[in-house]
Amino acid sequence: MKVSLNWLKDYVDIGNISIPEIIHKLTMSGLEVEDSIDEAELYKDFIVGYVKDKKKHPNADKLSICTVNTGTEDLQVICGAPNVEAGQKIVFAPIGTIIPNGKFKINKAKIRGVESFGMICSEAELELSNDHSGIMILKQEVNIGKSIVKELGLDDAILEIAITPNRSDALSHIGVARDLASIFDKGFHLPEISIQESTHKVKELASVEIIDKINCPRYSAKVVQNVTIKESPEWLKKRLTKIGLRPINNIVDVTNFVMYELGQPLHAFDLDKLEGQKIVVRSTEAESVFTTLDSKERKLPKGTLMICDGEKPVAIAGVMGGENSEINNSTKNILIESAHFNPSSIRRTSKALGLSTEASYRFERWVDPSATLLAAERAAQLIANLGDGEVAHGALDCYPEKIKEKEVLLRFDRVSKILGYQIPKEKIIQILKKLGLKIVFESEKEYRFLVPTYRPDLEREIDLIEEIARIYGYDNIPTISKISISLGEKIDESAFEDTIRDHSCSLGFYEMVNNPLQKEQFASLTGNKIQILNPQSLDMAFLRTSLIPGALGVIAQNLNVGEKDLRLFEIGNVFNQNFGKEEIKSFDDFTEVQKHIFILTGRINEKMWNTAEKPVDFYDLKGFVNSLIIKISLDNVLNDSYYHNEDSIFDFYFTKNYDKEEVGIGGKVKKEVLKQFDIQQDVYCFELDLTKLKKIKANPKKFVEPLKYPKSIRDFAFIFDNYVTYEEVIKFIKKSSSELLKSVKLFDLFESESLGKNKKSMAFSLEYFSEERTLTEEEIEKDFNNLIEAVTKNFSAILRGA
Repeated sequence: MKVSLNWLKDYVDIGNISIPEIIHKLTMSGLEVEDSIDEAELYKDFIVGYVKDKKKHPNADKLSICTVNTGTEDLQVICGAPNVEAGQKIVFAPIGTIIPNGKFKINKAKIRGVESFGMICSEAELELSNDHSGIMILKQEVNIGKSIVKELGLDDAILEIAITPNRSDALSHIGVARDLASIFDKGFHLPEISIQESTHKVKELASVEIIDKINCPRYSAKVVQNVTIKESPEWLKKRLTKIGLRPINNIVDVTNFVMYELGQPLHAFDLDKLEGQKIVVRSTEAESVFTTLDSKERKLPKGTLMICDGEKPVAIAGVMGGENSEINNSTKNILIESAHFNPSSIRRTSKALGLSTEASYRFERWVDPSATLLAAERAAQLIANLGDGEVAHGALDCYPEKIKEKEVLLRFDRVSKILGYQIPKEKIIQILKKLGLKIVFESEKEYRFLVPTYRPDLEREIDLIEEIARIYGYDNIPTISKISISLGEKIDESAFEDTIRDHSCSLGFYEMVNNPLQKEQFASLTGNKIQILNPQSLDMAFLRTSLIPGALGVIAQNLNVGEKDLRLFEIGNVFNQNFGKEEIKSFDDFTEVQKHIFILTGRINEKMWNTAEKPVDFYDLKGFVNSLIIKISLDNVLNDSYYHNEDSIFDFYFTKNYDKEEVGIGGKVKKEVLKQFDIQQDVYCFELDLTKLKKIKANPKKFVEPLKYPKSIRDFAFIFDNYVTYEEVIKFIKKSSSELLKSVKLFDLFESESLGKNKKSMAFSLEYFSEERTLTEEEIEKDFNNLIEAVTKNFSAILRGA
């Protein structure tokens, strides 16, 4: 943003401070000055010249030979401007002058055989405007031979400041002036507003109604009657031109002036064009078309915040006005809009329309809700003065729910601890008060401050400490030759994630990193999708609900380039809207968890002279998952569940569980899912919830003495009904057996029509031993036979091989 130093001096006394010091201090305080123009230095060699005589160039139709008086001598100058005439006072560049536009030096030259000893300049060459149609003709009151710096008031400095997104208050001269007042400890004041109001009451002339109170918390308006639309005075045009704006007329120029002065975007409506002399703020309920001031038809999405009159829309709130209510030369009565809009709403509209304006740029970042009425009154004052209008008595100010100022506690010992050096308490208070903060509570050790609404970025104590540091000056940080720190236990928040990553790589997997933004089709595969308010494209319109769609996309890309044998993993966050929540209004309405995924496809073994080719299967996936679980010492606290029926992603799958809570799921991906990614070969994947795994405490490792007595193994197989799970059987066996049985494992699962309809076979291995003695065959057989009888009876099972 461009600011004028002379304009800043209207609000803060910095006349005795050098331009380089101002630039340095602003930059070090966070308002980086990217470029600057010191007019006094830029135009120091230009003088006021007088064209005594003009005659035609003998060798060129479009050139003239002029005699220019510099106050001390007459010089011959060749000029190509069509508007040069004898008797004019002009801007003259003597030999040796550097021309701003082009940065070239004026030398003695011979043009078409005639010598020239200088240059008569246009506004474009001086970079005062873009007008290059002819030379710049000066008023007759200026003094010949004098520097244009003094004669034309070109003693300003223009600073180009890079404003960070959190400093919306600095998008105005008042905002920058406030920082300068605090940095240099100078007086600061707002522009004085004095309005002579008419007897006509504003509430009898217009009205305001806010329907969408969330996206328009405040709407202020003033009415000015009987205005005359005309050219702005020189002082106003000069101020706007210097910061890169083009003067249009007194009404538009005033709204631009106030926006750059106070940071509040304004809009002027022709009151007589508003049906019912009414303003209604509401959001569209369906897609519509609206013609803006630039005569372009804009397709408005549903939910666009609009400014309407009694019948129709008249402006896109915070972005651009409408052609149907614009100011023209016949306008007499004006309604000045000064509002505070929800930044998210304006950002969404601007993005959807592909339309960014100076107004939307400010509204998107935050405009001070407490200054809307001040800005409207300032504009009304200037319009009345410059347009010979009458300001109606009172104001329209609709503010349903006031935005409150935040209170922030500041502890002085905390300031010293964070910064590492002492700043006097009096200096701290002075800095914050100069920035506009008010003291609401004070004690020896701490103060409580009320933060003004123009600083939404100051939310916590640490924010105030940052303000103190930047205003006090980073140059004032003392040099410390030695520091001491206490060594304590280091807590590495990413240690668990790094461990998972290292173990995944050690198992032969390659890491992938995918975009958490996906198209709706993929976000809908699992979970409860969350839509982005302002997506860059439809392919990135939703947050991912699982790592699986992104991983399948990577598989598809690799298959397309001929890589068919893949073992990949990813660690990333996934997002799901909580069930029962129609929209997200706070962090409580959705969940964000960290997950890990293994994904495999192709061959697990290539064909070699000593090994056969083997494709990836379910057991390979389970083996890798178990290996990872073992490496993080959770194998003795997690248990497995197997499912032969399909779900939305898998043909069949298994889960890892902790205390009946699922912490991971995976299996063979369904062909219907693979088809969406154009994948023609089998894919297996498993997704672990790392957020849950982090909370599980692994059982401590301990030494177990080797068994002194022999084990005895027994096997049996039963035919069960299809609905019986192996977990039920194992649980029953452990419950029904004696303490001699130490372990039960499923080692075979078989399904076939030969077993009968809806039947399956499961075979179990039973391990018997004692840590105190050698077991006898009789006691083992007794327990084993009892189990056969119990299983047969409880599950109506048939013992195979009997």
